[in-house]
Amino acid sequence: MVKMKEQLKKIILASGSPRRRELLAGLGMPFEVVVLPDVDESYPDTVKADDVPEYLAQKKAEAYTSLLTEDGKLVITADTVVILDGRIFGKPQNAEEAIQMLRTLSGKTHHVITGVCLMTRGQKHHFSVRTEVTFKVLAECEIDYYIDTYRPFDKAGAYGIQEWIGYIGCTGLKGSYYNVMGLPVQRIYEELEKMVEWTMPTSN
Repeated sequence: MVKMKEQLKKIILASGSPRRRELLAGLGMPFEVVVLPDVDESYPDTVKADDVPEYLAQKKAEAYTSLLTEDGKLVITADTVVILDGRIFGKPQNAEEAIQMLRTLSGKTHHVITGVCLMTRGQKHHFSVRTEVTFKVLAECEIDYYIDTYRPFDKAGAYGIQEWIGYIGCTGLKGSYYNVMGLPVQRIYEELEKMVEWTMPTSN
């Protein structure tokens, strides 16, 4: 039996990230930002590094179940990590940790993985998107300038690809650029088309 698509009434973006808000807004679909406090983002040691973002996106979505009070409401959760040689680089706690992260990523190719969960009262779709990013060898003065000026403590791997460090440091990128920013909007659009019906925005 083919499941009928739900009529989309409301999208909830469960993220305080300004980059995710900007990217989702680019799809032309109205949404509301709701950030619940103290959502548990721990994960078992048995979860493979590549699977952590998708695991956490699903875990975050479960925390928002109480908001899905009627059909047509959909919540989007996401989690982004940087991975090099099986090691996860999350958000740095301070400048020292951010500097160490960029020193480690300098001159190497790493992967950025974003896990996403799209959930309504009756459906839950989850997936992850991987992008390969290569950095040149970063000079110590470049790392110091970037950390001091941009203070990327809210970013996985201690960098934003759309910021100065991406302009001068990224020598190669394979996959979705927007995924590295924190939200693979092309894939989200694709998955939403499978789940729900909505009215496309029109130009004036």
